[in-house]
Amino acid sequence: MKKEAKQTIIKGLEGLFDANATYYLVDFKTLKVSQAVELRKLLRKNSYSYKVIKNRLALKALGDKAPVALRPFFQKPTAIAFAAREPIGLAKILKDFSNQGKVLAVKAGVLEGQYMAPERFDEICRLSSRDELVGRLAVMMAQPLVQMLRVLQAPLGQVGLLLGELKKKKDSERTPQAVDQTQA
Repeated sequence: MKKEAKQTIIKGLEGLFDANATYYLVDFKTLKVSQAVELRKLLRKNSYSYKVIKNRLALKALGDKAPVALRPFFQKPTAIAFAAREPIGLAKILKDFSNQGKVLAVKAGVLEGQYMAPERFDEICRLSSRDELVGRLAVMMAQPLVQMLRVLQAPLGQVGLLLGELKKKKDSERTPQAVDQTQA
């Protein structure tokens, strides 16, 4: 490969690393071409990207930004899955795809700028996504309002029951008088 071509690849990788705070290094050596195409489609559909890279070029692109603990994982066939947002979603997709055919292994990664050891990947996959957490927060914030609404509605419901009982009582009081008047 010519030096100019390498420089173009390095610049492209620098842009990807700068744009994405989360990326996972993936060992794909048992991945078939059809599975790779399927994985790329799945990731693209969910707004993630997947690049097979040369390790030396990736390390040059990362430069000093690469955590020291991550550098040894740039050996053997390596691909990188990038996430600009929803890093947990990317981890879950990689885990599910790997479980389908045991064809991927996550070597290590950087999660929101922090080094992630390979043994922590399963832990990351068990986390809730951002959307799920926002949904839970919304429910927790709405709960006091719902309870206050119920408290405010309770007296109104009781007033309605009281008025209904008063109407029944007045109707029952009128009925005997009407019977007395017809007899007289």
